[in-house]
Amino acid sequence: MTDTHDVIIIGAGHNGLVCAATLAKAGRRVVVLERADRPGGAARTRTFAPGYSVSSGAHFLNQFPVSLIEELQLAKHGLRFAAKGLATVALQADGRHLRLDGAKAAATDLGAVDQQAFAEFHAEIASYAAVLAGAFGRRPPRLVDSDWRDRLGLLKLGWDIRTLGRDRMREVLRIGLMNIHDLASERFEDARLRSAVAFDAVLGTSMGPRAPNTVMSYLYRRTADAFGHAGPSIPVGGMGAFADALAAAATARGAEIRLQAGVASIVVHEGRATGVVLDSGEVLNASTVISNADPRTTLKGLVGYRELDAGFVRRVEGIRMRGMAAKLHLALDALPSIPGLDAANAGDRLVLCPSLEGLDEAMNPSKYRQFSAEPVIELCIPTLHDPSLAPPGKHVISAVVQYAPVDLEGGWTAAARAEFEARIMARLETVMPGIGSLVSSSELCVAPDIQSEFGIHGGHWHHGEISVDQLLMMRPVVLFSQYAMPIDGLWLCGAGAHPGGGVMGLAGRNCAQEIIRKRASA
Repeated sequence: MTDTHDVIIIGAGHNGLVCAATLAKAGRRVVVLERADRPGGAARTRTFAPGYSVSSGAHFLNQFPVSLIEELQLAKHGLRFAAKGLATVALQADGRHLRLDGAKAAATDLGAVDQQAFAEFHAEIASYAAVLAGAFGRRPPRLVDSDWRDRLGLLKLGWDIRTLGRDRMREVLRIGLMNIHDLASERFEDARLRSAVAFDAVLGTSMGPRAPNTVMSYLYRRTADAFGHAGPSIPVGGMGAFADALAAAATARGAEIRLQAGVASIVVHEGRATGVVLDSGEVLNASTVISNADPRTTLKGLVGYRELDAGFVRRVEGIRMRGMAAKLHLALDALPSIPGLDAANAGDRLVLCPSLEGLDEAMNPSKYRQFSAEPVIELCIPTLHDPSLAPPGKHVISAVVQYAPVDLEGGWTAAARAEFEARIMARLETVMPGIGSLVSSSELCVAPDIQSEFGIHGGHWHHGEISVDQLLMMRPVVLFSQYAMPIDGLWLCGAGAHPGGGVMGLAGRNCAQEIIRKRASA
């Protein structure tokens, strides 16, 4: 039994590492405990076939604030970019691809009216997302039992909305609870433009384009603009290199990171978290325990509901976290051909979602615990920017695929996996003819695999839906949105806490700042 640390952080995902770096800089003795043999959580790089490596979960860096990259001096700790500010290309089977680069929408046959409409829409949404991003950088205010900081936070949020101006303030209140299908149809005539916008609103969620809250999830994604990103970026060495830089920043500030040190349980004594028990049986004591795991894994799996109030347990059980996204990794003997796409743009973010109707139809089977017959896909070919991920002349495809429910009827048997992979490959063939003949190896990771590999309940990579009722002062649950849990000394710093999922890092930083503030005011 040891007691050589002030703070124990469970999980060396990006939020846990940011939290560790922030607390260590403030003079806390911090140890980060990670079950895997590398830091990063779902932002790791690993080999999936001999000679081929891939970012195993997230494959783009898009929402991590540039200011936080600079604050942590990640460049000094090895972070380099193979590509920055990638555009999005909405692939079409007929070769009439649409390219979105910032506020510019371009295609050979895209009308001037839609080009102008998208430029105006992009600027308008950016202003709304900037308000959201400002709120993400602060602890969420309580609506009851609030102190002066909560009241100030509410005033700040209200003022940020007011500064949008009368017209935009009215518009954001109008569209805030809309579905993305109606908003995209209202703003654009071009079917490709509608579907490309709608796809970004549902990626990584269990929602379809007609679901309420999908405009909010689109705004959530667009906070990347306010955080200083002109488009997705790819680190040299994949996302694992980004995680390594975070780990180096944390250790340089004095934090300790222990790998292959899985946590079996959190020790609670007389209503207070006092430490953890490792899988090995070793006990570590600390006055503060912070979990980077999702809320249900933390509170049900590591603490145990017996230690918690029944009303709180009901709220935790009510968090919607049904994973729908799968990852497909392909090892290719050569670069696939994409008719109609300039070779210079093949390294952009590629999206295969032909229409709004197709997006809706792709989601519908998931209501009945079936996978999509015609899935929609986000993919990249990272080896076009970073050849080190594959042997010379060969390539890797990393694809996020919707919709593949964690609770598939009959389970994810070998036959079910093979059929779903065949469906994905058939979709890819429509825009990359002959790609099947180039594949030397493949790996399909569905939600149960994500759950087991990364310890995320339900395989939901955001640790819960990004929706109005699960954001801000209601994340993870109402009355417990400020990182502190109802057990003294226990905190959440992961994607299940405010502001949420994506490789953002603000949940970790905000949690650390709240702990520092609370200790200073004690």
